[in-house]
Order: sequence, then structure tokens, then C-alpha cells
Amino acid sequence: MTDSDVREEIMRATYEALCEHGYSELTAQSIADRTDKSKSLLFYHYDSKEELVAEFVEYLVDWFDERAVETASLSPVDRLATIVDWFLYGSSNDHDERQSFHTAMLELRTQAPYHEPYRENLRKSDDYLRNLFEEILQDGIEAGQFVDHDTEEMATLLMATLDGARIRQLTLDRDSYVDQVRSAAVDRIFDDILADDVEFPDRSVQNDSSERSRRGHSNDDPETAPSSDTAANAGDTRGTDDTNGTAANANADSDSDTDTDGSGDGDTT
Repeated sequence: MTDSDVREEIMRATYEALCEHGYSELTAQSIADRTDKSKSLLFYHYDSKEELVAEFVEYLVDWFDERAVETASLSPVDRLATIVDWFLYGSSNDHDERQSFHTAMLELRTQAPYHEPYRENLRKSDDYLRNLFEEILQDGIEAGQFVDHDTEEMATLLMATLDGARIRQLTLDRDSYVDQVRSAAVDRIFDDILADDVEFPDRSVQNDSSERSRRGHSNDDPETAPSSDTAANAGDTRGTDDTNGTAANANADSDSDTDTDGSGDGDTT
């Protein structure tokens, strides 16, 4: 097995463990159990659980970038709608899995103020997504689908709006919230920048065109690939500075996994 294969196996195992256990209950053992490796061999590749999770965030950005490239054949307005819907809804049809993973990533983001590797990779994810929005908006201006506007400002507004919707949906358990925000974004944000003869696609139409683009380019196995909203969910670290708690370090010399909620006094293996 190549180093690339090993990384892929560990990253997918991390995704599955996060979905099942959440971030606060995530342990190196729960990840190792989903591979053919022992916990000690896992730490051969990563010095600590925190380093592994930081690598996982980077993996999500790389994976999302590959998916975003698949949308390049779409028109700018269709591509923007695709990314917006990935951000809000994801692409997984498993609601419980999607909800569990989003919650785990929200937990992870609250640790960013206390862990520089987390903060650095989440910042990279945020920068990537904002730049992607700017690129699509600029392409739309040049294609005549959007009127001229400040793309950097609009990208920042979109990130804050969509991220806020996701956080409120997760913390308040109101699934309809993202639908309301999408509708409001179309009426109050996108309508202001769309050219007169252009309409923002509704979600059902956009899902069809996105899936056609995906089938034409992607070799991902839908049963094992992370949902395409994972980097989007990781991306924005705004609003976490008031969160209390630190993650305890775990290393290869530890006999057990320490918890990551800041108490550092329990074995959660």
C-alpha cells in the first residue's frame, strides 16, 4: 500500500469516526478500528490525534477542490448555485450522517482558537472558499450573467450568510432554516447582482445539473466518499473566539487516548 493509499484510508476512517462519535468523543482508537492498523501504527504516521485531525481538514479542502473543478463546465450562475447548495445542504442523501458530521465539524471549529494547526487549516479552507466565490462571480460578470459589483465584498457576504444559516440550523435543530436563508439570499442578494435576463436556479433544477456534471467527471464511490459540503462546513472560523475549552494532546507514547473537550482527565478510548 502506497503512502497515498494509507493517507486515504486514514482520512476516510476519520470521517466515519467523526460521523459516529462527534469530535469531542473522537479517539485514535475509534479511527484505527476502521482501518487495518493498530493505534500505535496510526501514531507512526501522525504524532498526535490533533495532528491527524488538522490533516483531515486539509484533506477535505483538497477533496472539495476536486469536486469544484468538476463544476467548471457549468455556467457561472449554475456553478454558483451548485456551490451554494453544497454549502447549505451537502450532497449526501443520508440526513443523519450529514447532520452528525456537520455537528462534529462545528465542535472542531470551536477548538480553533486554542490549536494553531486547526486554525491554520481552517483559515486555508476559508480563504479557498472565499476565493472560489470571487472567481465564479468574476466569471459571471465577464459572461454577462452578473452586473458589475465588488466580488470580494459579495464573497464575504455570502460566506457569512451561508455559514450563519448552517450554524443556526445545527444548534437550533431547525431544518427549515437553510431553506428560508436560501430563498432570502435569492430575493435580497442574488437578484441585485443578476443580469436582467438571468434567473438564479431553484434547488431541484440545480441538483439535476450538478449531478450530470458529477457523473461526467467523477470516479468517486458515493458510498465511501465524504459529502461534498465537508470543506464548506470546515471553512469559516468566524464566531468561535468566545468558545471556552482546549483539546488535550495525545501522542504515540500515551497508553490511552485523552479526551478533547478540555478536561483532559478521562479515557475515552
